[in-house]
Amino acid sequence: MKRTVVLAALLVMGGLSLALTAFQAPPPGPTPASLAVTKIEKVKDNLYVITGSSAEDQSKFAGGNTAVFITDNGVVVVDTKLPGWGQVVLDRIKTVTNKPVTTIINTHTHGDHTGSNEFFGTAVDSVVQENTKANMARMDAFKGEKAKFLPKRTYKDRTTLGSGKDEIDLYYFGSGHTNGDTFVVFPALRVMHAGDMFAWKALPFIDVSNGGSAVEHPKTLARALATIKNVDTVITGHTPVLAWKDLQEYADFSRDFVVWAEGQMKSGQTVDQASAAYKVPSKYQGYTIGVGTLGGAKGNVQAVYDELNKK
Repeated sequence: MKRTVVLAALLVMGGLSLALTAFQAPPPGPTPASLAVTKIEKVKDNLYVITGSSAEDQSKFAGGNTAVFITDNGVVVVDTKLPGWGQVVLDRIKTVTNKPVTTIINTHTHGDHTGSNEFFGTAVDSVVQENTKANMARMDAFKGEKAKFLPKRTYKDRTTLGSGKDEIDLYYFGSGHTNGDTFVVFPALRVMHAGDMFAWKALPFIDVSNGGSAVEHPKTLARALATIKNVDTVITGHTPVLAWKDLQEYADFSRDFVVWAEGQMKSGQTVDQASAAYKVPSKYQGYTIGVGTLGGAKGNVQAVYDELNKK
């Protein structure tokens, strides 16, 4: 349960509303404990993941899962963890290749996924969904002199980097965790990095201040599942690498929650009453509610109610 609290608090540092500025203090740098759990692990062939999550406490947290894709022309990095972790990411990469980092892809705006972009400098190419660049531009980490570290390229719905065995396909299917979540597909390897659209097997964190939508979250996942083919392995935002069927199950979990929350609202239940009553359906083994006001039952019920009240 501590993991969800820690992740939610750190996500806030990526840029939430002014009402939450108390959470926006700079995160601590790497600790011996966090370094110990931040390992580089082979996913398939020339694709690796540098782990970032902790199942225990904040001292072991480094940010989101970082994908490392070794191409003929250099290394593509997907998500750069928290500020201060760039050298660690680079050191881990050097254990598997001597090739330089040439490209950064950020799955979304939050500081635990974009925090070390600056470390890699302005010579590195960088790509994000267009809404994510707009969100990043509002972050202190990319204002003023640091605006030069904003991504160089954007796309709207889909784009492709490289070709053949080095191809990377980027997809955007609509709002969910934020309004700019990218699904990163490595077609030759049948692997996808889902970012925080699938962060963990728990209720999602919906960042409404960056355009996230609880109601659209399962719909966006459904569009991804319907469009992306020939993938069998999923790198999640924060937990271990999972299978495609786990993403399918997670989409059902998210959809079932929204349907349930809509029903609670129609029956006159308050946010507090509904969130207190929510239980993870027994068919979703290994799932948790999550805790706190940013994710968990209350945060998600509030998001659903707010969105429905606007209609």
